[in-house]
Parts: sequence; structure tokens; C-alpha cells
Amino acid sequence: MLISIDSKLRTVAKLGLEEWLWSRAQVSVRRNSRAAGVPATPIALPTVASTSVLQDDDEWRAAVDEARRRHLPLHHDLPKNWDTLGAASTVLARVGPTGRVLDAGAARYSTLLIWLYLYGLRELVGINLEFRRTVTHGRGGCVRFEPGDATATRFEAASFDAVTCLSVIEHGVPMPEFFAESARLLRPGGVLVISTDYAAEPPDTTGHLAYGAPVHVFAPAEIEGLIKLGGDAGFDLDGSCVADHRQRPVHWKRLDLRFTFVRLTFTRR
Repeated sequence: MLISIDSKLRTVAKLGLEEWLWSRAQVSVRRNSRAAGVPATPIALPTVASTSVLQDDDEWRAAVDEARRRHLPLHHDLPKNWDTLGAASTVLARVGPTGRVLDAGAARYSTLLIWLYLYGLRELVGINLEFRRTVTHGRGGCVRFEPGDATATRFEAASFDAVTCLSVIEHGVPMPEFFAESARLLRPGGVLVISTDYAAEPPDTTGHLAYGAPVHVFAPAEIEGLIKLGGDAGFDLDGSCVADHRQRPVHWKRLDLRFTFVRLTFTRR
């Protein structure tokens, strides 16, 4: 019974956070609207390395500062603003404000699609196996969250300009199938941005479970394997991935695990 009550409380908290974030986004759009009714966008995001490893606390704190300067709502897990900033910056630079974006494994309370919405994108879709119904946000319901499997979606081939997948693949996603489906969904030249838990020397996660799967922190050889899988599926890695990092700036307090994040960006051939 305690587990059930705790789960219900977390669900209520997530729903409350979702409504608060999107309400704030709508207020921001109305506040920034020009006289003609066209939403003004926040200050341009900085250009960041499309493929990178979070090195230390200073890097995620800098990402938080950048988001605050632009009045963008923060992810409640502050280090997550580092990969959100990187993904948003890359998508905006590559596909612009008219692009169609799929966030695979989205959480409705995360901030990536909110940021893209505030920067003018109006064709945004988030899917997750955990969703039980379709929910829309934004003007005219242009941001759509719906049930969906990132390895087998309902969408037409070559129907997206960008696919993002932040902090999802460590929860047991079958990667050959994921890369194949992402390649099918993306137009040639489209961009795929992935982030995941990583450490040059991963902590012992034996016996730890989260979101219905064993907890996993990727090692350097596994990241190299992901890059090869992406290549086999028709993707080229943007930039290069440096294995080392100065600190383990991410602390999963509930499990007392310390690690960092890696962000990988691929281009569809």
C-alpha cells in the first residue's frame, strides 16, 4: 500500500509540474508577442559542441545560467539543463523554427519541447510507452504528447527533421531497433540527438532498478558501440566523443550513484 501511495503522489507531482511549466510557457509567449501577434523568441541560444561529455559542475551551472538569462523554464534536475541546452541549440541551428521534431521517450514535464516551442517551433511530438492518452499543449495544440514506442512508431518515413532522445536509452532501449526507426523517420540530412548516463569508469549498478529496468551507466566501449550501430543504420556522428571527464557531476541521490552525461549528435545520410 505504501508503494502504491508513493507512486500516486509522484504521478500527481509530475502532472502538477507539467501544468505549471506549460502555463508558464503560454504566459511567456503572450508577454513576448509583438503588436502583429507573432510571438517573439528569446535571446538566441549559444552554439555548443553537438557531441560532448559533461565535464564538471561548472558546465551544467553555466547551462542553467544560460537558460535563466533567456527566461526559459529550468528542468527540475539541474544538471539535465546541460543536455537540454545542447539538444535545443543543435536542433535550432540545424532545422530552424519550421522543423518538425520528435522527442522519443519524452516526459511531459521535461523542458526540451517547451524550449523549442518558445523558440517558435510549432510541429513538436513527444512519445512514451508510459503515456495512456494523448495530451496537447501550446497554441492550437501544436505540441502533442502521445503513447508510442521509439523503436516502432506510427509516423510516416522521412517525416521529421530532428529526433531527440534524452536520458532514455539507459533504461533498456534496444538500440539496433531504435537507430533503424530513427533513420526511417528522419529526412536525409536530419539530426538525431541522444543523451545518456555515462562514466569513464562506471559505478557498480548491480541490483539497482528504475523505471522497470536495471540501472545502467554506459562505459566508453559501449559508447563506441553505439556510434558503430548508428553508422550501420545510416548515421554519421557529428564531431568526436572524448571519453574522459574531470568530475562526476551527476548524483542520483536515491541510489547514491555518481556519473556524468554524454550527448551524441548524428546526421542522417
